[in-house]
Amino acid sequence: MPETFPTKPEVARPTMIDVARRAGVGLGTVSRVVNGGHGVRDETAQRVRAAIDELGFQRNEVARALRPGKKSTSLALVLGDLTNPFYATIAKSSLEVAGQSGFAVVLGSVDEDPEGEKRAIQELVSRQVAGLMIVPDQGDHAFLQGAGVPVVFVDRPATGIDADIVMVDNEGGGKLATDHLLAQGHERIAILLAPSYYTIGRRLRGFRRAHRAAGIDVDESLVIQLPEGNAEAAEKATREVMLRADPPTAIFASTNFLTEGVLRALGELGQEPAVVGFDDFRLADMLPTPVTVVASDIAELGRSAARLLLDRASGADTRPPQRIVLPCGLIERGSGERPPRSAGERNPR
Repeated sequence: MPETFPTKPEVARPTMIDVARRAGVGLGTVSRVVNGGHGVRDETAQRVRAAIDELGFQRNEVARALRPGKKSTSLALVLGDLTNPFYATIAKSSLEVAGQSGFAVVLGSVDEDPEGEKRAIQELVSRQVAGLMIVPDQGDHAFLQGAGVPVVFVDRPATGIDADIVMVDNEGGGKLATDHLLAQGHERIAILLAPSYYTIGRRLRGFRRAHRAAGIDVDESLVIQLPEGNAEAAEKATREVMLRADPPTAIFASTNFLTEGVLRALGELGQEPAVVGFDDFRLADMLPTPVTVVASDIAELGRSAARLLLDRASGADTRPPQRIVLPCGLIERGSGERPPRSAGERNPR
């Protein structure tokens, strides 16, 4: 299936969202007026056209090519950096499901930029797509209430709108990882957290739940919030925490990028605390000590979202908004099964 990537509009270019604000109407109303749809009162349509003239808005040419009343066979997917294997897997699996039903998928890649996300969504709505799949940013998504197309959120819920969501059981996965380390006898477990998005917050909640269930207090000095969610930040934090007088005996890395940084630092230090990562990564099973991870079926995340959106777009599914939560599992490979060691063994330097 062909994949097309909408180019990022210039900041000064007026969008359908700008027109909606100027005219005091919803985004869906503007879309209907711009694309020749029906069901808009003459007075409202005149306000929209006046706003279009004042702002100099120009309709997207792809949408212009679609005749009024013609059903779209395209879906839109808005997600983060496609060099991230997580997002790439979601894109690939949703493309496969859509292709099996004769639909193309238009991709928009926006990495943690709420305003950029709004512009990308506006651009995609203007193409008269049959529905939207979105891995949402942290901004308010109330503007989508008037989009006029079904919306399915992936991986995390959005604020400001009640819509379908397909996600992983992040809290359950966080508890699963921590339960496993506690069962090995670890009581001083460090958790490394990427900047606090929804998924990471839920993983931390599972970490705390596991401690409560085991009757063990969380050492808050071992709850480490990183300034950035990359391997470099995790490497630096791991080095610092492992050189403390009383270092942790185990580390839970809340993303696969952080796991990579943890392993790099431990290799430099020559230390071997137990390590469990969240999300699998390439070659994790090929390292000298293979890495124990909490894993979920990311491909199924994309497939489930695409199937639900296709059912919504066709009218086959008219239920209230659904919340689909996919389970996590633990893959034991060796790094998470190390027993606690004495301070002298852990920190020979």
